[in-house]
Amino acid sequence: MIALQKVFNIQYGHGLELNKLDEDNGEINFISRTAKNNGVSAIVRKVNSVKEMPEGSITVSLGGTVLEAFLQPKPYYTGYHIFCLLDKDEIKLTKQQKLFYCACIRENKYRYSYGRQANKTLKNILVPAPQDIPSWVNGTNLDRFDELHKPFSKIDTPSLSTKNWKSFHFDDIFEIKKGKRLTKENMIEGGNPFVGAIDKNNGISNLIGQTPLFDSNTITVSYNGSVAEAFYQPYEYWASDDINILIPRFEITPFLGLFLCTVIKKEKYRFSYGRKWHKERMQTSTIKLPVDKNGKPDWQFMEDYIKSLP
Repeated sequence: MIALQKVFNIQYGHGLELNKLDEDNGEINFISRTAKNNGVSAIVRKVNSVKEMPEGSITVSLGGTVLEAFLQPKPYYTGYHIFCLLDKDEIKLTKQQKLFYCACIRENKYRYSYGRQANKTLKNILVPAPQDIPSWVNGTNLDRFDELHKPFSKIDTPSLSTKNWKSFHFDDIFEIKKGKRLTKENMIEGGNPFVGAIDKNNGISNLIGQTPLFDSNTITVSYNGSVAEAFYQPYEYWASDDINILIPRFEITPFLGLFLCTVIKKEKYRFSYGRKWHKERMQTSTIKLPVDKNGKPDWQFMEDYIKSLP
């Protein structure tokens, strides 16, 4: 085992503030301390005075979700408290080997907490030397993962400028219903999804034997617990009484569902434990969407946008 600094050149990231960057027509990934989406929290416009970190390097969060490590496939900027692990000239690592080191770094999470960050100690974390990496790592075929990253459509990704988007009442776009309470004691074993107020696993917190209450091709939004977490549901399901169910008044597709869930999650900052997004409040809330030449929601644009993404 050797210190991490023997394998990588370790340097502090840019320390940029996202609220001072332009997200319209973004082209550069912005890496923050999130544990999701490969660390990418936004895509921002290029800043000519700032040199991007190179693709093929690793980002590691020092605070927040400490020691989340991701291999970055594109050049990027970083927020605060991110270290970047860059290639050493004398060490040539494959993509498989770098992903292995990401896993090794994450295995040290238990050593840290909100009050104990990794800014001074990351460089000394012990990892296997390159020559000691298990043989199965180098033999891992990543081609099948590359296939998953291909877009559904060959069209270029449309511009996502929000300047001409318009607001619509949720009640005009969806019929809104509330889930039904079901305690753990009353749950029976089965294979039907139970959607709760969590922020992972598409909102599914359990599998139950009760008959589903809600149809597929709808959207669930938690108004309690993890407020404003939105998920497109492709199967019939039961939802707890902490959940609002959005039944579309238009023909929805999985691509539209993903677009709408992302927009809905952007409203999270408006709500909290003390200000819940309950059904009555949601009915009078607004959602901002791209529109066509007639001022109606441009469903085709939304679908095309999602299809064009990797």
